Formats: sequence, structure tokens, C-alpha cells
Amino acid sequence: MKNAYIATYPPRQCGIGTFTQNLFNSMLASDIDEPNHEKSFIVAINESEEELAYPEEVKFNIRQEFQEDYLAAAKYINISGADCCILQHEFGIFGGKDGVYILPLLYQLEIPLIVTLHTVIQTPSFAQKEILQRICKMANRIVVMSHKAIEMLVDIYQIPKDKIAYAEHGVPNYRYIQEEVKKEFKLEQKKVLLTFGFVGRNKGIETAIKALSKVVKKHPNVLYIVLGKTHPNVIKHAGEEYRLYLTQLIKDLHLEKNVVLLNKYSSQKDLFKYLYASDIYITPYLNEAQVTSGTLAYAVGVGSAVVSTPYWHATELLSKGRGILFDFGNTDELSNILIDLLDNPEKRLAIRKKAFEHGRKITWPKIGNIYNDIVEKVVEENIKIEKKEVIPFDIALLPAFSIEHIKRLTDDTGIIQHAKFGIPNLKEGYCLDDNSRALLMALMTYKVKKDSFALKLCPIYLSYIHYMQNPDGSFRNFLSFSRQFLDEVGSEDSFGRTIWAIGYMLNNSPNDSYYQIGRLIFDKATPFFDNLKSIRSIANTIIGISHYLRSNMSDEIMIERLRKLTQVLIEQYELNSHDNWNWFEELLAYDNAILPLAMLHAAEILNEDSIKKIAFESMQFLTDHTMSQGYLSIIGNEKWYKKDGERSMFAQQPIDAMAMVLMFRQAYNISNNKDYLSKLFKSFKWFLGENDLRMNLFNYETKGCFDGLESYGINQNQGAESTLAYLISYLNVLKAHEDYYTKD
Repeated sequence: MKNAYIATYPPRQCGIGTFTQNLFNSMLASDIDEPNHEKSFIVAINESEEELAYPEEVKFNIRQEFQEDYLAAAKYINISGADCCILQHEFGIFGGKDGVYILPLLYQLEIPLIVTLHTVIQTPSFAQKEILQRICKMANRIVVMSHKAIEMLVDIYQIPKDKIAYAEHGVPNYRYIQEEVKKEFKLEQKKVLLTFGFVGRNKGIETAIKALSKVVKKHPNVLYIVLGKTHPNVIKHAGEEYRLYLTQLIKDLHLEKNVVLLNKYSSQKDLFKYLYASDIYITPYLNEAQVTSGTLAYAVGVGSAVVSTPYWHATELLSKGRGILFDFGNTDELSNILIDLLDNPEKRLAIRKKAFEHGRKITWPKIGNIYNDIVEKVVEENIKIEKKEVIPFDIALLPAFSIEHIKRLTDDTGIIQHAKFGIPNLKEGYCLDDNSRALLMALMTYKVKKDSFALKLCPIYLSYIHYMQNPDGSFRNFLSFSRQFLDEVGSEDSFGRTIWAIGYMLNNSPNDSYYQIGRLIFDKATPFFDNLKSIRSIANTIIGISHYLRSNMSDEIMIERLRKLTQVLIEQYELNSHDNWNWFEELLAYDNAILPLAMLHAAEILNEDSIKKIAFESMQFLTDHTMSQGYLSIIGNEKWYKKDGERSMFAQQPIDAMAMVLMFRQAYNISNNKDYLSKLFKSFKWFLGENDLRMNLFNYETKGCFDGLESYGINQNQGAESTLAYLISYLNVLKAHEDYYTKD
């Protein structure tokens, strides 16, 4: 059979990558009668955009946080001639929240799917459970490596038991003589204890180190080797804090001669040398919630004397005398077990013998055979897995996402509001509107794309907003390039857009310091909510409050403020809506879709049918007047469109297209009507040439967006407002695409 494998893959340093490489080679070696199997290939998941020197079997790369790569991979697999797809699943290796980006790929596969689950969570979040259930629904077989995993899939995730296959974690067939590898490592005079794998606090290594204090008094020649680098995710969030803690603990306990922390990622060959050199292998994990441990499988596979805490996989694999268990965090119990095993080599030998006997049953050639049998069965069965209807737009058509022009426009004060062509126009300085939009864009970019540079931009825009807030809670708007205030109080529109951005941040804050200053700004501005007159400012404020309330629904005072502001829009709608003019004013002006968008947000929070009715009526009215020709034709800002008057065609602004995209996304969120997704994508394509002039507003050279459509053609300037509108729209297209695959 020709198989397509989706997983991480060496040289990326990842346990699942090593597993996949062993699985690939063992299935190939076990299937020599099928010449087509030699054409099997790997679709590798890259953590970053850095190109790795992959071996020849890797035919396609997916950049982890690039949604479009997943769809391109599905197309590649479908036309590759592969008979079956084998996915290695772990939540952390795929892009999007909880790895949701893998779902669109799987939905579009046209061949049978086998999924190996490396993690099954006992108490999943709603999203984790939803994603795993959807993956299992699409799979022809789910492979797990422990009986506990089968139990949880059936009881917690409601997966049919007959859809689940059991195949233990494979073990490479390395054979070494202990005396020889001990001599190679100059450990002949040592009793070697070993723990290996990525290092992190959940590994409980401090338990083993503390236990050694008692052990070394009787066995001073003990050497405990901790082999492995700190886990990359730990490095990102906490640096080497844990390793430094362990180093200090070793010093405090005077164990410098008895403990070695080898901070390196070993080749598989060297790893097995260390395993054979060890006298006792320890896995002192801190809790039971682990259904698979490759390190434990390797240790049992080579016949190590294993001592472990009773996490799920250890409880199964070390049964029948194949190892010894001790309670989580119990250093005294571990000390006594280690002393007993070191005192009684015959006891160690008995454990090793039973472990080795089991290890011979789970070598990779045997596991490869099991997987080949599973593939053969699912291909023969040719089960038609029900797939969801394909989303009504293709994000693979989009240009590559880039914030290069935003970087160009941003200095240490904030984002420059205007540009001459693609060059920042310093003469025009800064404004609150654009820095608020920029904060919104940067937060969305970090949330959707996990772009670390976007996160670095956030404090620049946030500090600008804080600087421009007056002592009474109002905001100035304009600041010169020389940092001189140009107004005392900004427009209500700039106020509303700021509340939108801050409200969004309070619901999506990447860290506590951002949340705290955001809450300070938000609370200080709150008294002005009740005095707003401009309906667009009210609309923007409604959106900001709605974002805030999504994580603060106990704030009844703010709910009432939202209700009061929404009532203002309702009154304006009832005053002006008559004679088939279902709108909030006697004209369609600028940023029109922001009004029904605000009502859609309010309808979701307040859950009132009367609000929803106005939201959808006004949205349909705007849609009828801007999309009747099959593409988005924005109301021009030259003269706008007064009731019973002529509609202005030009001075079409990108912020109007952005508001349309956001409006249709929110409409889909509360209705599940996929027609709104088609309209959303159609609105976004206004930026890409589906407009009245049939001209592209995205500049592929600068990565900026032109400022609008004029009667003479494109306004070639690429200021902050237009580029931010493009990027926020783009990110919402990606989120809508993700929403589609995670909603029923």
C-alpha cells in the first residue's frame, strides 16, 4: 500500500517525529511484497518557517500556524495516489487553538484515514473534546497504545469500541552489552540510574533527586543521569527555570558527584546505549494522566529494571512483574525501592528478564506489521466516512499573510497614520483610531497566527492609547511626529474604536499585565459610555463591551450599559426605518456595516429576539444595496447615498469592506447559515480585485493595502487604516474558516 503520513518528522526534535520515522521504516520493511509502498511519503509539520533538512521521504511541509498549508496538503495527498493516510495526533503539534487547523485537512481527504492518538485527555476542555471527537468521526480507525486510552475514548468521547485498534508503542531493535557501553561512557565503577526525555516540571525529576540523599549513604557509587533538553514549550514560557531549580537542588543536597543533568537531544542510537548502560530506569512523573510514554516503552523494550510512579501507561506496561511502582512524590518509598534493588541484583535481573521478554513482542518490525494489517483492512472495507460539506470558500487563494507594512509604519511611539505610497508620512503623525485598530490587529494576529512579533507590537499601541487618555477618562486623538498633542478631546468615533480594541483585549489578553492596564483604561472611560451621541461611536462601543462581557458575564452593571446603548440604536432604527428603507439613518454613509455588526454582537450577549430581528433586517438591507451585482460595491464617501437620492460610487474605503467581513462572520456565528460565509469571502475579495474597478488593492511588493477606490483608479497611498482593515479582514476570514470546522 502507498501511505501518506502526517506528523512531525526528524530532524525536528520531537518524540512524535521519531515515532513516525520508526513507524514509516517498519511498515516499509514489513511490506516488501508491495512495491508501491516504496512511494509512501511524509507530510511534515514544521513548528516555524525555518526550512529543515528533511530526508527524501518528506514530500510536503506544513507550517504549523499557516492554515493555507493544511488545505494545500489535503490537495497534494488526494492527487498523490496514496491508498491511506496515517495521522499522528497530539494537540500541540498542529496550528490554531488546540490544533484545530488539522480539521479542514481531514475533512477534504478522499482516502481512508487512520489516526494514532498520542494523548487522550481525561478532563478535556470543550474545544479539545469537540476536536478529538470530530477527528475520530472522520477516521476509519483510531489506534491507541494503552487499554486505558480505549476506556476513555469509549466512556468520555463516545467513540465506538469497534473503531479502535490497539497497538503498543514500538521499540527499536538495538542490542548492546552493558559492560561495553558502560566502558564507552566511563561508567564501569558506577551504578547508573537513568531518566531521559524532554525535561519539564511534570516529569517529577526532583522526586528522584531527593530520594538519592538516602540512597547514596549506602551506595555512594550511584550516578543518576537525567538525559534530555528542556521541552521547547517550557523554554518559551519559563526559560530554564526548572533546570536551574534542579541544579540548585543538587547543590543543596550535596549530590554534585551523584547527579548529572545532560542537556542534550541524543540520537536514538546513543539513547539506547545509555539505556543499556543503566542499572535502573526511573520515571518519577507527578500525576497519572499519561496514556502513552515512549520513554517507558523504550526502557521496557531493552529490558531495563524500571521504577515508576503509577501513571496510566506505567500501570499497564509494568504489570506482571515487569517493573516496580511507587506513589507520586513519595521520596522515602522511592529511596527504599532503589536501595532494595541495588542491594539485590538478582531481583533487578528478574525484573529485567520479564521486561525484556515483553520488549521482544513490541519491536518496531512487529508493530509495523500490525499497522500494515490495519491499513489493509480499512482499504478493503472502503468505508465511506461522512464528511462535512466543504466550506464555501478556499483560503488557499489568499496571498500570504504578512505584517511587514505594519512594521514599517510603526515606531516606538505608535503607528504612523498615513503613508506616501508605501513610505510612512511622518508629517501626519499619529492618531488614536489607528493605534486602536493596530492593537486589535496585533492581538488577533497573535491569537490566530501565534506571531511573536505581533505580540511585541502590542505594548507600543497599548502605551499610545494609555498616553492619549485624559485624566477624566476621555481620549485625545492626534499626536504630531514630535509628540505634541494636536487636540484636547478626540472624536466620538475614535473613542468607540478604542473601547472596541480594549474590550477585545480584555477577552483575549495574552498576559496579565496587558489585562490590568486594559482594565484601568476601560474602567476610566466607562462614565462616557452613557453620553455618546454618534451612532457609530455607540456601535463601536457596543462591540467593545460585548467582547469584554464574553469573559465577564457577571458584570450586571455593564450588561445594563450595553442594553441602554443598544436601545439608542433601536430607537434610531425605528425612527428612520420605513418605506423599505430598513436603516438607522436617512442615508448610507461610511463604515455602514458597523451598525448591524453591533446589533449582532448585542443580540448574542443579550439574547433578545427584537435586537436580532433589527440586526438581520438592517444587514439584509445593506447587503441588497452593496452586493446586488455579485460582488461588493461599497457606498462611496464622496456624497454617500441619501434615501431617494443617487448613490455615490467612488471614494470607496477599506474600513467599509472590513466591517462587511466582520458583520457576516458574526451573522454566521449566531445563525450557522453558511451563506454568510460565502458573503464574507466575497466581501474580502473586494481587496483582491472583485470590486467596481476590478483592481487589486493589496500591494504584493510592500504587503500594504491601497487607501481606496477613486474615480481615477486606485489611491496609491498605503496608510495605516487601509492596511489594518485588510489584515483584520484577513484574520477574520481565517477565523471564520476555523469556526466552520468546529461548529455543528
